[in-house]
Amino acid sequence: MTKILLAGSRQIDLSTASCMGVLNVTPDSFSDGSTLGRESKAGSGHSSFEVDLDKVLERAEKMAAEGALFLDIGGESTRPGATPVPVQEEIDRVVPVIAALRARFDLCLSVDTSSSEVMTAAIGAGAELVNDVRALADEGALTAIVDNRVAVCLMHMRGQPRSMQVKFDSNSPLAEKSYDDVVEEVAEFLGERRDYCLAKGLNADSLLLDPGFGFGKSQGHNYELLSGLTRFSALGAPLLVGVSRKSMIGAATGRSVDQRLAGSVAAATLALQGGASIIRSHDVAATVDAIKVYSAFCGNLAFD
Repeated sequence: MTKILLAGSRQIDLSTASCMGVLNVTPDSFSDGSTLGRESKAGSGHSSFEVDLDKVLERAEKMAAEGALFLDIGGESTRPGATPVPVQEEIDRVVPVIAALRARFDLCLSVDTSSSEVMTAAIGAGAELVNDVRALADEGALTAIVDNRVAVCLMHMRGQPRSMQVKFDSNSPLAEKSYDDVVEEVAEFLGERRDYCLAKGLNADSLLLDPGFGFGKSQGHNYELLSGLTRFSALGAPLLVGVSRKSMIGAATGRSVDQRLAGSVAAATLALQGGASIIRSHDVAATVDAIKVYSAFCGNLAFD
């Protein structure tokens, strides 16, 4: 069955899985923080992050050439322990980037934010998809999506980035008991948010869901979610999965962030098998290759 995602004026065919390239314009993202700019001291002594647009465009060009159909631009890190960023600073980071990317590339641009103000500014600059780790909890966020007719990805997160992993990373005996059934509880949350958003006017064809690997879960929970991914497909919306370079890969392989490509591709392939439609990745070429091989395995790739 053909799956179409409506994102602004775009109709994106998701009957074959696709890759979303990650562009973090932040100083503190867990994998690629500070690689697309530099920190500087403002007159007040406040440290700010200056985005290097040339580097952003260079990396985006590479991702586009490697086969990414989406680019996800984030101006606030949501890694475990991350500190919140003032709204205006987040806008200053992402809006010029989105505008520059929109002028250069015919790709679906996503903004990774939970702020309704950032959403509105980013959409005005050319974003057609909002990737929200807080599932539109911010006042005005759902209105911004519906009024502008863009797509949205609702993600599950327990707690807030600054503290969501504390009990899991401290080997607390309570960690595994924080969910009675992580797959069912995450699915229930996403189903409830889906129903609420649809009742408020969101187009069902503009909705993606993400179980939120690494967001308020132990490593055991992450792998339970991965093995139970078909449960989320039953919710009736395409799935976006982000496992690239995450700690769940490091926990299984013992490898550092910059050595997790093979493990990330393996996890992405398992996600495809579980029904994922979009794989969010820092390593586009390898992920696109995995998608093609999986597509061939399923008999969906034509050969000459």
